Amino acid sequence: MNRVNKRIGYSLLAGVLLSSCAKHEMLDYLAGKPESVIAQEDINSYAPLMSYIDRNAHPNFKWGVALNMDDYLNRGVMYRLVNRNFEEMVMGYEMKHSSIVQADGSLNLSKLERLITAAKENNMALFGHTLTWHSGQNATYLNSLIAPIKLPGGGGPTWDIVTSNDFESSDNGNYEYNTNAVVSFTANGQGANGEGRALKLENESVRTNDWDVQFFIKFSPVVKAGERYTLSIDMKSDAAATFGTQAHLVPYSYKHYEFFGSFSTTPTWATFTKEIIITPEMADCSTIAFNLGKHATTFYFDNLKLTKYNEEGTGGSSEAGYALKLTNPTVVNAWEAQTVHDLTGIENNTEYILKVAAKGSKAGNISFDLQSTADYQGNGFGAIALTTDYKEYELKLTTTALRNRFIINHGQYNGTALIDHISLTKAGSNTNLLSNGDFENGISPWGGWGNSSTRSQSAKGEGYGGPGGSIIEKTPEEKKSILTEALETFIAGMLSVTKDYVKAWDVVNEPMSDWPDQYALKTGVGKAELAEDEFYWQDYLGKDYAVQAIQFARQYGNPADILFINDYGLEGGGNKCKGLIAYVDYVESQGVTVDGIGTQMHIDIKTNKDNIINMYELLAATGKLIKVSELDIGLGDGIKTPNATAEMYQKQAEMYKFVIEKYFEIIPKAQQYGITVWSPLDSPDNQYSFWRRGEPIGLWTESFVRKPAYQAVAEALEKQK
Repeated sequence: MNRVNKRIGYSLLAGVLLSSCAKHEMLDYLAGKPESVIAQEDINSYAPLMSYIDRNAHPNFKWGVALNMDDYLNRGVMYRLVNRNFEEMVMGYEMKHSSIVQADGSLNLSKLERLITAAKENNMALFGHTLTWHSGQNATYLNSLIAPIKLPGGGGPTWDIVTSNDFESSDNGNYEYNTNAVVSFTANGQGANGEGRALKLENESVRTNDWDVQFFIKFSPVVKAGERYTLSIDMKSDAAATFGTQAHLVPYSYKHYEFFGSFSTTPTWATFTKEIIITPEMADCSTIAFNLGKHATTFYFDNLKLTKYNEEGTGGSSEAGYALKLTNPTVVNAWEAQTVHDLTGIENNTEYILKVAAKGSKAGNISFDLQSTADYQGNGFGAIALTTDYKEYELKLTTTALRNRFIINHGQYNGTALIDHISLTKAGSNTNLLSNGDFENGISPWGGWGNSSTRSQSAKGEGYGGPGGSIIEKTPEEKKSILTEALETFIAGMLSVTKDYVKAWDVVNEPMSDWPDQYALKTGVGKAELAEDEFYWQDYLGKDYAVQAIQFARQYGNPADILFINDYGLEGGGNKCKGLIAYVDYVESQGVTVDGIGTQMHIDIKTNKDNIINMYELLAATGKLIKVSELDIGLGDGIKTPNATAEMYQKQAEMYKFVIEKYFEIIPKAQQYGITVWSPLDSPDNQYSFWRRGEPIGLWTESFVRKPAYQAVAEALEKQK
């Protein structure tokens, strides 16, 4: 055993004590050291952990630790502990999306650059964690990228003609085509409806790409985000054909893969009409590109018209949807005309927030309450003053008892009120306790707004379309394109400053679902509450989100970088380990390579050891590099440091030793990437502790005193020859 020999020290100390006095008087009794002191002295006699790894037997094995970036940059006690005991470090938080990506989408990489400099000084390897995760994300920024477009209101559906072309002249400057196309004009009378001429474009052969033959329609001015356009054009083709359109800044200057969608033509003239809202990806374009290269046929175009709504938006009813319509013919007591919605979960002494959009046929007041049907007692939100235009209102109250009914009081308003976009939430929550608050699916009978002669769903278009206008959602394809670009920007930026030093990454972290299907990916769909740093890339990019992330990591990193997919709970004895392995297989079937699998192992002394063995055997069978990526071991049942016993600490030491020894025993040497201790110190029990708060999970105490687990780890490492 490689220990520090302390006997010389003790002899020297005895000599100093003897020579420091002129007279020495021997006492007539002996005091033995407490066993706890002897045990601690034995633990303290062990050398730094790194010294126990046989580099001849395990030249590629990495012994790592997780810590906060500031703890290393500040060069204090933790800095020295890490440099003495470990050879690779991973940041628990500071290399994740939410730490790097700023509110405007820019990347703040300066602190990471300082960390790399400090690591180089100590020959300390840095493991990258993590490039793609559902947590630790700047979700506010990511959600802003895919947020709906709000159209300004007012103005009415007045149209302005931007371009009109019936191709009666040979060239009016509004169209263009590439050299693969043969363009001419039909004879007079061969246009649409047997009138005039049409433009005739012939593609002689099927091309490699659809854009190898393009027909361009040019217009002015350029389009802007939020504008609404309609394209109308007559088309036919000698053979049936389906083709798409792209948005170009100018001809041959591609910007976005989609503009006015796809068209399907036949040998019969047909009029096609497409209406779109300009997205940010289409903005500043002045050209529609028709991609015709995949069809060896002749196309005909006539009577093209591109129009747009006026600058103030539609002002119409097509996007506004439905509202709740309340009618009261005469003024009575407020409670004599009520609309209610029964609900559950309204707690006592709790703040609730009501948000609503409303307008009326005339000015007047309506009010809102929460009530208990047991005794008809309640709490009031207060009243709102209706105007003849929609306005948004926000009201709050704090309950004084349990409540189970929401009430709209409109007895003193003798007019017609329209209520829309209504939500009731507990303070700090995003869960709407009122179902169907947008009234798009009717209003349901009593107990759910109450359908009657005075309470009904409005006509379509009488609903609230948002502040001053309509709200247009981005399509799933648009969201996927936007977020793919955002993921690429993040990964490219991270690797731009790390690739010279960081050679291994957790590219995808925690992809697999916990329940009920552990072969499925995690999802945020259906979750009532999402944390402010929670964003599920896979919900937008699909099952191939890991494929895309690995492609970007290969593109912007080093060819020989070691790329991992990492998850927790693999030692649980269920299907999660098998599910992760199956997903790795799927990812590789899409043409990329996953070098390794990480198993986190946040476990305790009661974790089933047979399940751990089973996990190691499953992982070993993959042939991949295997890393224990986030090892820490608690005492079970959430036991915190003040309640820990010597027996518990001994069991913790035994479990650390078991995990390490079985790793070396079961995982083939060629597949042993390494082990990382996730929490070297016991977790503090304070408001700043975000991981297993107050649990004694480390190899050292909070005061940097070695624990029995330290001794067990040293012995487990030394055993591997």
